[in-house]
Amino acid sequence: MFETGLLIQMALMMLAIGAFAGVLAGLLGVGGGIILVPAFFYMFSTLGFSGDQLMQVCLATSLATIIVTSLRSVSSHNKKGAVEWSILKTWAIGIAIGAVIGVSTVSGLRSTVLQAIFGGLAIFVGLYMSFGKNHWRLGPEMPTGIKRLILSPLLGFMSVLMGIGGGSFGVPIMSLFNVPIHRAVATAAGFGGLIAVPSVIGFLLLDIAPESRPPYTIGAVNLPAFVLTISMTLLTAPIGVKLAHKLDPQPLKRIFGVFLVLVAVNMLRKSVGF
Repeated sequence: MFETGLLIQMALMMLAIGAFAGVLAGLLGVGGGIILVPAFFYMFSTLGFSGDQLMQVCLATSLATIIVTSLRSVSSHNKKGAVEWSILKTWAIGIAIGAVIGVSTVSGLRSTVLQAIFGGLAIFVGLYMSFGKNHWRLGPEMPTGIKRLILSPLLGFMSVLMGIGGGSFGVPIMSLFNVPIHRAVATAAGFGGLIAVPSVIGFLLLDIAPESRPPYTIGAVNLPAFVLTISMTLLTAPIGVKLAHKLDPQPLKRIFGVFLVLVAVNMLRKSVGF
């Protein structure tokens, strides 16, 4: 049995993480996973959990939260008519296939390798958030044919490697192919569900070693982290939305991009043992 003190520490840290993630998601429109994965990792490490599968627990738990937030977000955006269902339908199968391949890949990797992968991809995301321009374009419309056949599973695959939904990769891709930003954000919320559902099913079947398994973990999904994070995120996201209407989110997004790069560099440092 786990000590009561450990459970209380976990609960308090999870509530703080969920509150922070919710505010940032509402304020900047960033997906929760990009915040939750490193936060979960540092939390579980601080509480004494380690081993070669700790990152799997962080990725899986983050993706479990995305199932809830994705459904809620798509519903809200759909009421405003902002979801591009034609994109969602034609990209769905490829994204889901990529997610399944991602779970299979993640299951066989050591935690240090996953830290390095997360750090490298997070640097890319952070730099795009900091320096990307809204007018950048790669084409006049979303890719079809062989380009979509390559990009859709790649999007799902990379998202699972980072434990994130569709926003961090989906929004830039759609924006670069001339989808208006508000529609890109709304549609990417749907990508999150397509990524999270098949990947979480796979992670629930994964066997995690005791040294990497926090209390009340089923498969690779930690239930307390899932429940408490979702509870706080749903409470604090509206606060972030209200702040977004009062503040200019663009400079704040650049600042967060720099912060994300620093977090990613630190995770890379830890992955190589420094």
